[in-house]
Amino acid sequence: MNVTEQGWSEQDQRFEWTAEPEDAGERIDKFITEALEEEVSRTQVQQWIKDGCVKVGGRAVKPNYKLSEGDAMTLVMPEPEELVLTAEPIPLDVVYEDSDVIVVNKPRGMVVHPAPGHYSGTLVNALLYHCKDLSGINGVVRPGIVHRIDKDTSGLLMAAKNDLAHSGLAAQLKAHTVNRKYFALVHGNVPHENGTVDAPIGRDPKDRKLYTVTERNSKHAVTHFLVVERFGDYTLLELKLETGRTHQIRVHMKFIGHPLVGDPAYGPSKSKGVLMEGQALHAAVLGFEHPRSGAELQFEAPIPDDMQRLLEVLRTR
Repeated sequence: MNVTEQGWSEQDQRFEWTAEPEDAGERIDKFITEALEEEVSRTQVQQWIKDGCVKVGGRAVKPNYKLSEGDAMTLVMPEPEELVLTAEPIPLDVVYEDSDVIVVNKPRGMVVHPAPGHYSGTLVNALLYHCKDLSGINGVVRPGIVHRIDKDTSGLLMAAKNDLAHSGLAAQLKAHTVNRKYFALVHGNVPHENGTVDAPIGRDPKDRKLYTVTERNSKHAVTHFLVVERFGDYTLLELKLETGRTHQIRVHMKFIGHPLVGDPAYGPSKSKGVLMEGQALHAAVLGFEHPRSGAELQFEAPIPDDMQRLLEVLRTR
């Protein structure tokens, strides 16, 4: 799959793809559903195709159209319908807050922002109730959200209360100056005390909902790791992100042969030994420059109880 352009905004909602040899024979509705960065239902994609928002070689097709190698596809998303999000009194572990920025310690299992199937119970719903004022740069569905961590990853996340703060924090993320450190429990005994995984990440051609290390249609990705504790057939690592690609730590750890414990997507299919609901990954450190004052801020969140109990089990084996 050749992705000419990824992502979209209110000003630019156009996607383009070119079908690769492995895509030949696949239904276009399935292809687009899996190719989109956001979680969009196949029913929604089929409706867009029926409405003429999707074209192959400049002409409209049906949802069951079978792709041929080299097919040039375009999707122009219609303006999204207004979505009213509900502020919900969900408890938040607030680590820091001022008139510009809020830093929270997100629990494992909480979705960051609304998406199909998750329009309530998200971090955004909780922030709307707690803050009342969030930046609007990312639109109605993601107010204040500058970056995100996976549903089953716990730890520190920053959100912006106004557009000035949002722009400043986003610029730091783009420049890779935000200090982000994670703790992860991985399978196997990592042979080196420290190291760097410098391997580009792109969509997995076998399953476009997942990512993999690949040279094709990929983005530069760098993860640094340091061994914290060894448990024989498991290792606790501290990881520092130099870049921030989707699923980066999970993909890089699988790539070097040490997938995360409990990872439902990138872990071993038949995991024996210690078990965990969701990947054993925690965003423990978050440091950045305050977007208004310029002050250097850094916050830490302890490893959550469920992951700590897992470590205690390994220590007492």
